[in-house]
Amino acid sequence: MRLFPSGETNMLANAQNTLRTLILGGVALFGATLGTTAIAAPEPSPVTISWEFTYDMGPLRLAWVETAEGNKPYFFLTYSITNYSGSDLLFAPDVTLMTDNVTVLKSGRDVPTAVTNEILHRLDNPLVESQIDIVSTVLQGPEHARDGVLIWPAEQLDVDEVSVFFAGLSGEFESYVVGRETDNPRRYTLRKTLMLRYATPGNFADQGARPFDLEEKRWVMR
Repeated sequence: MRLFPSGETNMLANAQNTLRTLILGGVALFGATLGTTAIAAPEPSPVTISWEFTYDMGPLRLAWVETAEGNKPYFFLTYSITNYSGSDLLFAPDVTLMTDNVTVLKSGRDVPTAVTNEILHRLDNPLVESQIDIVSTVLQGPEHARDGVLIWPAEQLDVDEVSVFFAGLSGEFESYVVGRETDNPRRYTLRKTLMLRYATPGNFADQGARPFDLEEKRWVMR
């Protein structure tokens, strides 16, 4: 039995693919929509042109945590950053997770404090800071390196791919205006963002503590 007529199914698939393109590639500009020639999303500079934190990403894992609503799964990712930029820098990470069905989750959103505390307890590392506590000025040098953890609800356990977009590691950005000749010009600002893409084939309810396989790591403008 079809849940949607074939035409509506195709429209839904096209909408999902378009949204996925927008999220993965930064801003894809479609001539049919804007009345202009389509423009490819920009790429980060091949050489460093702004401040950047040196980073080290841990594996993406799954944790089952007992909550008021029962035993629920959460993605979590540990990382460390070091400031070698030559000046003290504010670290304010903006990190999202996207599944291959275009579900987009902001780190920390809908994550109870008790869940964060439980995952921190399991990590058994007093240096790891929560998603809120780590937002602050990072002093220069390896002696001031910071360790953090990112957490998202695992709303679906049957996706084949998960991507993490980590903004706040670099100061590089690009702004431009599209449609200057129209009555509705649009300004876009893209930031250099680290993309981590993981394979999560099939249902991973029994994943346990095994890390997900990292398929790709690269900078994008988003």
